[in-house]
Amino acid sequence: MAEVGPLWYERHQARLTARPRRRAVGAGAKHRFVFVDRLLATLVSLRHGTTHDVLACWFGVDRSTITHAIGEVRLLLAQRGCTVAPDVRLCTLAEVVEYLGADGRTGIVDGTEIRVRRPAAGRKDRDKFVSGKTKQNAVKSLVLTDAEGRVLFCGPVRPGSCADITQARQLGLAQLVSGGSFMEILADAGYQGMGA
Repeated sequence: MAEVGPLWYERHQARLTARPRRRAVGAGAKHRFVFVDRLLATLVSLRHGTTHDVLACWFGVDRSTITHAIGEVRLLLAQRGCTVAPDVRLCTLAEVVEYLGADGRTGIVDGTEIRVRRPAAGRKDRDKFVSGKTKQNAVKSLVLTDAEGRVLFCGPVRPGSCADITQARQLGLAQLVSGGSFMEILADAGYQGMGA
């Protein structure tokens, strides 16, 4: 905070004085989202992958305020040398399985649903978005984490009617797991019968 705070304040003041103003600098609405909270929200987002909506609820501000704050603070942290380590970059499911199998790590796989607005009337695949489990319009994605809960892979978004096991089969998870070295993948009953 002692190093990044003054940098943020300088940038903030420079942005305020860089354009013609009708009011004096410092007039108008005050920040409810102070720098300490901005830094904390950024660190929580980077460490735990918490969504901006959840952070907005925690801090009592709008989601767009969180997004803007994280964009500002990440640049300052990067200038100070706090960046994502370049050594491990997992882009595909095959790379994730290889990473887990290298040291016999444990992975956790599950599907996650996100509610969406009902597709427009007349759209031919409108019923595909209704989830059988929640009886709501949703999209689903397959997520693979390590035992500590760090997200390693998030698959493509599918309509809510797609079953978890179907997503895993479409991504070729069974073939990737069976062809590599030993690893433990924990899954719920939605993956029974996958053959891996």
